[in-house]
Formats: sequence, structure tokens, C-alpha cells
Amino acid sequence: MNVDLLSGIALIAVGAFASGSFSMPFEKVKGWKWENHWLVYSLFAYVVVPLLSCLVFCPDFLSVLSVCPPGLLGRVFLLGVLYGICNLTFGLSLKYLGVSLGFIISLGLMMVLGTVIPPVLDGRIAGMFGGAGGVMLVWGLSIGIIGVLVSAYAGYKKDTQSGNGQEPTLNFRKGILLALFVGLTGASQALGIEQGNGISRILLERGVDELFVMLPTVTVLFAGSFLITLIWCVWVGYKNGSLKLFAGTGAGKLIPNYLFCALSGFLWFLNMITYGMGKSFMGEYSFTAWGILMSLTIVFATIWGLYRGEWKQVAPRVRVWMYIGLSILVTSSFIIGMSSN
Repeated sequence: MNVDLLSGIALIAVGAFASGSFSMPFEKVKGWKWENHWLVYSLFAYVVVPLLSCLVFCPDFLSVLSVCPPGLLGRVFLLGVLYGICNLTFGLSLKYLGVSLGFIISLGLMMVLGTVIPPVLDGRIAGMFGGAGGVMLVWGLSIGIIGVLVSAYAGYKKDTQSGNGQEPTLNFRKGILLALFVGLTGASQALGIEQGNGISRILLERGVDELFVMLPTVTVLFAGSFLITLIWCVWVGYKNGSLKLFAGTGAGKLIPNYLFCALSGFLWFLNMITYGMGKSFMGEYSFTAWGILMSLTIVFATIWGLYRGEWKQVAPRVRVWMYIGLSILVTSSFIIGMSSN
């Protein structure tokens, strides 16, 4: 494994940590309903932080976007709308399954589909199977699936054994259906990023550092995500009478609520910044970076579940299954990374 590949995996791991941690500040939000904190989080994750990142690292990004084919920008935007639907559902899956199990099932499916679909559509996967890389990718994804299944089993046993200490909103049946939907639609994010390779090439020609050329693409992508999130959260807020909570909670927590949601948005987009940096080290078959990101995000989200006490009341043998699942996922991420070489 060469130094560039190790550097790429390390950067992606930083992104996975940020992605697996983004929901933690929500624990500090008081007096708001789900639609309140999710909309403010999305404003920062999808609009504010992406735009600020582009202004810092790609200051000429607007002129680049203006010369891109409208069809390309439209496809990326529409994939962002689909991802926005996915992410709204993801937020609900965390509500009904808890952080650890929600991440495991949703991101497990996203790991496989988001890694495979983009290179199948653009033909790169055929070139990968011309050597040993394709076989190694299949092994890596297969091992990852095993890790997801083992982790999901542990998460399910955790939920059945610690039901008395869980929040009343947890609902395994409803949550599992939402998580499956998230996994199936979540590949739109990876596909949108790969569709934006044309935008990245123009930025490279204009002298932008390769580490940051993905940022304008995800800014367009997440503009679509924010549009659908705004529509949904405002509608739900109107229906629930919670729009007034944006102006005050009655508990003196208004400013902290905005700050914690902004922190969640920053953490989530930090994942995209470091993922783009790590992806630039992965060579021609950079789509393999997605599988690494998803598998390690599951690992970090499960660790946060431990911190939150989600596993406190479960039997030791169930925690053993959980640790085995995490070990398999880490192994999977390295094999997927090596397949790109």
C-alpha cells in the first residue's frame, strides 16, 4: 500500500469521523421539534458551509459553473434533490432506530450501491476488472456486507434487550423500512459527485488545487438537497405549529439551538471537504473512496452510540458481536482502498 493511498484513506477517515459525529450536537438542542433542528442544520450543511468553503478554496467557482453545460448542472442538482429526500428519511431513521443501528443499515446499503453504481454507468468498473483490482473490490464490498450484517444483528439485539431504557420514539419496524429506503436512494450522492467530474476538470485547468476541486460539485448537489428539505420542513412545521419555535422556545435556548445545529452542519460538510481531499489520492478508480467513507462512518457512528450509552444495558456477548462487526468493517475499508491501486 503506497503513501498516497494511505494518505487518502487517512483523510477519508477524518471525514468519516465528522460524518459519524454530526448528529451529536442535536443532543443539546432543547425545545425544538425535529423539523426545526433539521432545517437549521441543513441550511448550514447544504448552503452556508459549502459556499464559504468554495469562496476560500475555489474563489473562481461561480465563473467555472457559468461555463459548465446546463445539462450537467441540472443532473447534479436533481441528484441532490433525490439525496435530500434520502437524507430527510435518514433523519427519521435515526429517530426510530437510534444512532448506531440507523447508521449501520442505511450506510451499509449506501456503501455498496454508491460504490458500484457510478463506475457501472461511466464504464470505469470494466477497466478495473481488467486486473486484480476488480476482484479485490468485490472482496472488499462482500466483507463489508458481512460487517454490516453482523453489526445490524448486534444493533437489533441491543434494541430488544435495552427497550426499557430507550426513548419512546424508537420503533424498529418503522425505522428499518426508512433505513432501507435511505440505503436505496443514498447512492444518488455518490453518483452526483462522480457526475461532477467534468466540473472538477475545469477547475484543475484553472489552477485550483486538486484537493478541493470537488467542492463546487457538492455545492450544486446540495443546493438541490436544501430545496427539498426547505419545502418539507416548512410544511411539517406549519402542520405541527412549530414554525414559531424558530423565533423562541420559551426556555431561553434559542441561540444555543442555532449554534448546535450550525455545528452539526459544519461537521457534516467537513466530511465532504476531507472526503474530496482523500478521493484525490485514489487515482483513476477514485470511486472506491465512497466504500471507505461509508464503512468507517458506520464504525464511528457505532462508537458514538457506545458513548451515548445505547449499548449499556445489553449482554456482553452482544457487545462482542458489535466489536466483531466493527473490526470487519475496518478491514473492508482497507481492502476497498487497496483495490483502487
